[in-house]
Amino acid sequence: MSPEASLVLIPARMASTRLPGKPLADIAGLPMIVQVMRRAEEAEVGRVVVATDTQDVADAVRHAGGTAVITRDDHVSGSDRIWEALKKVDPQGLCETIINVQGDLPTIDKGSIQASLRPLRERSVDLATLATEITEESERTNPNVVKLIGTSVGPNLLRALYFSRATAPWGEGPLYHHIGLYAWRREALERFVSIDPSPLELREKLEQLRALEDGMRIDAALVDTVPLGVDTPADLERARALLS
Repeated sequence: MSPEASLVLIPARMASTRLPGKPLADIAGLPMIVQVMRRAEEAEVGRVVVATDTQDVADAVRHAGGTAVITRDDHVSGSDRIWEALKKVDPQGLCETIINVQGDLPTIDKGSIQASLRPLRERSVDLATLATEITEESERTNPNVVKLIGTSVGPNLLRALYFSRATAPWGEGPLYHHIGLYAWRREALERFVSIDPSPLELREKLEQLRALEDGMRIDAALVDTVPLGVDTPADLERARALLS
């Protein structure tokens, strides 16, 4: 897959309840959204665009030499936001693959972003994601650590059968921590945003279950590390320490 056929879209909204204004929070001298953009640029998998609902975020991205598009402020999910952004930046439909990198992952490494494209070498895969084996005992039962339940389909590749906040599957063996970065085929993203939230999605509060319930195939590449998601002031201090 050529880099020209791929596009990295980074959704960023200001209305975080736990950390208001977090896209512009300073981390090592740059706004967090610019740090995420830099990580995506380092991966060299395609053009990088930030999709935001706020002019100040767009201005910060452009000041750093990046590209930003303004989207509506009433989107209920990042997937809806990146679909609107995609239609704005690629109205001719030339881009085949869209990598959705969350705007609060300033420590994501380029290798993980690159790995998200591996599952798409199999044509029957609709969208790809990432997972890593859980090594901390406390994470096995933590509902904030989403588990990917899957079956091996190749070296360091899993086909996702389900995602859950529960400790699953039961019994001896590894558990996998799902990392919420997605590489979409364009037609799969269009299909996804056209359907209503599904019962299991609403029950588990996990958007990816909508795709599984609609019959889409999700495969995951296994990586070694979990990027730090910045959701709280404590997370922000950790990110500053890591990138300082």
